[in-house]
Amino acid sequence: MASRDESNRRGASAHAIVVMAKAPVAGGVKSRLVPPLDPAEAAELNRCFLRDLTATIACAATDFAARTGTRADGFVAYTPRAAEAAFHGVTPVSFGMIAQRGDGLTARLIGVCEDLFAAGYASVTLMNSDSPTLPARIIIGALEALIRDGDRIALGGADDGGYCLIGLKRTHRRIFEGISWSTGVVYAQTLARATELALEAVALERWYDVDDAEALRRLCDELFVGEGAPRRGDPAPATRAYLERLLAAGLRARLDLAPD
Repeated sequence: MASRDESNRRGASAHAIVVMAKAPVAGGVKSRLVPPLDPAEAAELNRCFLRDLTATIACAATDFAARTGTRADGFVAYTPRAAEAAFHGVTPVSFGMIAQRGDGLTARLIGVCEDLFAAGYASVTLMNSDSPTLPARIIIGALEALIRDGDRIALGGADDGGYCLIGLKRTHRRIFEGISWSTGVVYAQTLARATELALEAVALERWYDVDDAEALRRLCDELFVGEGAPRRGDPAPATRAYLERLLAAGLRARLDLAPD
């Protein structure tokens, strides 16, 4: 990780976009996708998700800078602490790497915010790594909300009741405290925390996480069904190419998808 002086120079007047990610190694990620995938397939799919999502973030940052003249920097906040090498060749070289710290998701989210605000960033937008087709327009919408004067959060909900993205202009610890993570009430609880803090919450477009077989079927439908029709999401080329190989090798039957 960069020194504090280097981070301060990087963060001055810029906005941070952060993917919260586990190291993409077999047996360590996407356990709810095993089965229908095996551990090695799940790890490779996770690498593809990271490639596509970080590429989308880079495109969103470029678009945002062109519109506003304000820089946005991409980061991966990774766990476990010794796992940085697992991301080499997966994420853009321009992305910063931050080791997550603290016990439990609440502490880790707060820790990433604290580290990046201390480095001089004007806002921090946190994202999961489970939404490879999440559109750049949602990320840009968050940045546009956070660049305005006044304190607020930006919240991109997920169809399962959680959220795919949350952006903050300060480390509001209470936004993350007492949340029933991995349940269908995360989004509602987060809005309740914002109300408690008298903090404006800008609601962004909802998207979906790919964390179980049903969501994987939905992703396959999005990427492969009705080719040539406009897609709501971003194209996720790495994910699409890998899933195409898996489907041809038997995943179609494992997911009980209709034949080509």
